[in-house]
Amino acid sequence: MADDRTSFANRDGVIWQDGDLVPWRSATTHVLTHTIHYGVGVFEGIRAYATPKGTSVFRLREHTRRLFDSAQIVRMDIPFSREELIKAQLEVIKANELEECYVRPVVYYGSEAMGLRAENLSVHVSIGCWPWPDYMDADSQERGICVGTSSLTRHHVNISMCKAKVSGNYVNSILALSEARDGGYDEALMLDNEGYVAEGTGENVFMIRDGVIHTPQLTSCLPGITRDSILAFANELGYKVIERNITRDEFYIADEAFFTGTAAEVLPIRELDHRVIGNGNRGPVTEKLQTMYMEEVRGIRENYPEWHTVI
Repeated sequence: MADDRTSFANRDGVIWQDGDLVPWRSATTHVLTHTIHYGVGVFEGIRAYATPKGTSVFRLREHTRRLFDSAQIVRMDIPFSREELIKAQLEVIKANELEECYVRPVVYYGSEAMGLRAENLSVHVSIGCWPWPDYMDADSQERGICVGTSSLTRHHVNISMCKAKVSGNYVNSILALSEARDGGYDEALMLDNEGYVAEGTGENVFMIRDGVIHTPQLTSCLPGITRDSILAFANELGYKVIERNITRDEFYIADEAFFTGTAAEVLPIRELDHRVIGNGNRGPVTEKLQTMYMEEVRGIRENYPEWHTVI
């Protein structure tokens, strides 16, 4: 059993909830909250980094816009403006006195009614933040991780709203990652309903072959903000990038492959389905893009000042 002192329900600090900063342990909701039962809620994952100019939230405006896009897609009316939630996220980071952290805004329905009609329900917003260790250890970030193709199919565009970061969508991810971990892998690669590579359980994916960068089209994938950052870096470096349908056997014979995501950052893949990719280590293109990303988020390079919101 986990030590209760590490539980997310039992921590010091404050959480922004519907316009107010409340003590961490008091930021609760009712067990009959509609979103708990039916999964209709939307959220974001954002990171703040220590930089020479102070704590900087990376691509805060883009993440907040995607939060509102997600809510629009599932017909939730957020009772705050975009600017109010940008200000709220900065406020909760400052109040918790964190130099680096992960920020989690979540939008969810209240407990006024049960049932699939989802009518006459209040909409609530909470924002928490906490220190976030690296998604993988330093060795994995350098050498890469082992990945297995999931037996579960990624969402189809007419089954789930793939462009929305919806809470209920992540049941698919949790099952796939659990299956992968049980099989001895670090992560899962998920295929779409036609058998093409889609993404990881919470990351977009790239492969490199003969100096060309390939990445799946966003048909059934969440439009990742880290993915967008990598595309900007690749363009800056003059690499050719092709967005297309990719089969998993193409990854088997790739020179390099990597995942991207706010939590994962840029994470090399050294092996897929027991096939070694490239030389079994982080490749030179991956290393270059990974370095550029980490230097950008930490303010070492300032090629994209509009991506930074310094507190």
